[in-house]
Amino acid sequence: MSVQKDQMDLFALYKEEFYQSKNQLYMDGNSLGLMSKRSERKLIELADSWKVYGIEGWTEGNHPWFTLAENLSARIAPLAGALPHEVMVTGSITANIHQMLSTVFQPTEERFAIVVDELNFPSDIYAVESHLRLRGLDPATAMRKVKSRDGYTLQMEDIEEQLTEDVAVLLLPSVLYRSGQLLPMQDIAKAAHEKGILAGFDLAHSIGALPHDLHSIGADFAVWCHYKYMNSGPGGTGGLYIHERHHHLLPGNAGWFGSDKAKQFDMDHEFSKAEGAGAYQIGTPNIFSMAPLLGSVEIFEELGIDNIRKRSLQLTSRLRELIAEKLPEFQNVTPAGDKERGGHIALAHPEAARICKALKEEGVVPDFRAPDIIRLAPVALYISFEDVEEMVARLEKIMKQELYKNYSNERNVVA
Repeated sequence: MSVQKDQMDLFALYKEEFYQSKNQLYMDGNSLGLMSKRSERKLIELADSWKVYGIEGWTEGNHPWFTLAENLSARIAPLAGALPHEVMVTGSITANIHQMLSTVFQPTEERFAIVVDELNFPSDIYAVESHLRLRGLDPATAMRKVKSRDGYTLQMEDIEEQLTEDVAVLLLPSVLYRSGQLLPMQDIAKAAHEKGILAGFDLAHSIGALPHDLHSIGADFAVWCHYKYMNSGPGGTGGLYIHERHHHLLPGNAGWFGSDKAKQFDMDHEFSKAEGAGAYQIGTPNIFSMAPLLGSVEIFEELGIDNIRKRSLQLTSRLRELIAEKLPEFQNVTPAGDKERGGHIALAHPEAARICKALKEEGVVPDFRAPDIIRLAPVALYISFEDVEEMVARLEKIMKQELYKNYSNERNVVA
């Protein structure tokens, strides 16, 4: 039944767009997406523009480099639920967190704390700590962490409890990387704003997997990468969003490419800030790191993020059902509700590291997160219902035959 359903499905056509090894089931698109043929062509096309035009490539060719980031940003903005001038394809997640905090975090004697969560990705925590230290503040007292009750998810009341009168900024992920929990961003932003707190989000595990409404919910800023669900390739250029009400702010880290483009080549030492989010880019755009995104975004424009989200929910629902039915020894730590989960499923098991090694030997690419989590992402663009069923069958074989015992429980280094 699932094979027939896949063959009749529009997504089956897009699955052919992506390079996959024969007999491999790639379930790690929440960490690094696969290369599409369109992305490959765009990368070659941009490399050829250098070969053909040399320095004239900044203004010549199908995708002039000088305005490439701005043009691409306008196409990414709908995926973030933002106005075109609120989004900039630039930097990396960490660099963009630094840019946003250096711009909007203006501590006073009364408001000086930043709220994060204890389940967040380490990079976000490192960045927050550094900004507190740069302002002469002690992270031990000025960085507040929302606690998790179960080690995998967060509760809204625990978030609200941290929104005290001395907090200036709240920075939380949209989707928790460990469990796949989708946080209620609208409720969080509203609760923060009612207390006079700026609300920022890290969309690393949600951009390209589900629709966003950053502008309408009033989020103050957001950052993300494009190499996961957006399939822009390793180290692909990231993105940032800053609500238009903050566009009067000078960038905390000013750079030449944050200049007004009409005045950029005046070479004036007085900074002429660009209008909109373009002001918050810093250095020369990484053309080759942006090129694959040109190809990838075409697919999102054709399919529509709402259709992609619908398919993703169907795939993760099917995966959950099969795991519960055939592999009850795994603890599914991802919330069950459609409005409470992102694009991946997280399974807890004390032998997770060994099981992931066995899965790789069986042709499945999973994602291990210490100490006990197996993350599985049936990405809508290139994973089918048949793939999900086959993956569970291979995992069932590993568990029934105890094949994971052939491997050590030592962790490999995983990006």
